[in-house]
Amino acid sequence: MAEHKRIPSRRRTVLRTAACAFVALVVLGAGAAVYAYVKLNGNIKSVDIDGRLGDARPPAATDGSFNILVLGSDSRAGENGDLAGGNTGDTARSDTAMVVHVNQDHSRAQIVSIPRDTLVTRPDCTDANGKAVPGAKRAMYNSAFESGGAACAVKTTEQLTGLRMDHYLQIDFAGFARVVDAIGGATVTTTVAIHDKDSGLDLPAGRHHLDGQQALAFVRTRHGVGDGSDLGRIELQKQMVKSLLQQAGGAGLFTDPVKLWSIGDTVTKSITTDSALGSVNSLVGLVQELKGVGPDQLSMVTVPVETAPGDPNRVVEQQPQADQLWAALKADREFPQAVVSAQPENPAQTAATAPATAPARTAGKPTAKATATR
Repeated sequence: MAEHKRIPSRRRTVLRTAACAFVALVVLGAGAAVYAYVKLNGNIKSVDIDGRLGDARPPAATDGSFNILVLGSDSRAGENGDLAGGNTGDTARSDTAMVVHVNQDHSRAQIVSIPRDTLVTRPDCTDANGKAVPGAKRAMYNSAFESGGAACAVKTTEQLTGLRMDHYLQIDFAGFARVVDAIGGATVTTTVAIHDKDSGLDLPAGRHHLDGQQALAFVRTRHGVGDGSDLGRIELQKQMVKSLLQQAGGAGLFTDPVKLWSIGDTVTKSITTDSALGSVNSLVGLVQELKGVGPDQLSMVTVPVETAPGDPNRVVEQQPQADQLWAALKADREFPQAVVSAQPENPAQTAATAPATAPARTAGKPTAKATATR
């Protein structure tokens, strides 16, 4: 793990090890437990971000806080093409980008979404094959991942924010849908109907429990609700993140070892990490550090943006608000109120939200078909 990880006391380490060993022995048996550990480790794909970027980076925080860049890839390779439709050839861009800041005592987290159409100055990068990728001015933020892979996305984000990205997590369409299904789905409430032929989402107004494919369509929908912009879609993604945290918290992971194994197998097959997180031990350590962060301990905003000069289809950071936002995270402070009060509206909740006690729909199940394009 990176520098932020606390060194547990010897007693705590012994107790945790004993508990994990007991569960493994009871459920799987000693030999099966070893097999499970090796299998889960073998599932994880990782990228040596530190090795590729070297030392020319923002310094890591020394107060215990840390940052994670979470990217959703829009690759259509393999299962992704069936789920998302469209055709991107052999390339993939970052469809979703979130900077996750965990505070110094790991009791709260803040998430900042970066619109994929934000124009940035992309730095010179080196791709996964060692090929030089020249920088560019007024490049779309999501082009960094497409041009230079994970390391270039991290480098571009660090240049944009001035923050060190201590860790990196990436998931694609199929992986997201699998994880949602593994934890038992996600519940969302809408006050308007969503009918989006591009994402395939057909959702009446109300409270719905979505499976993985429907949840994927929900976080990708743009044209079926609101003004059709990426900013509206980001608000849907924020709603989904909180729903998934709520669902995961009640999934009984620590009381149902079979479910724990199933979710662990699914998650490790579905993500790509930086090399420091590229093992079961490291991922478990990160989860332990974040176990106190639930929906009520999570704050989410979108970086303030405005229409790009000369291009109504792109945005640029709005100043000085964007710099004030990144400075607040660097200092481990709450979001500036000026940023919070100016956040876009969730287009799926434009009227009074339905009562929380309303039953989730089970009849007339919402649909999501793989007809989407970018």
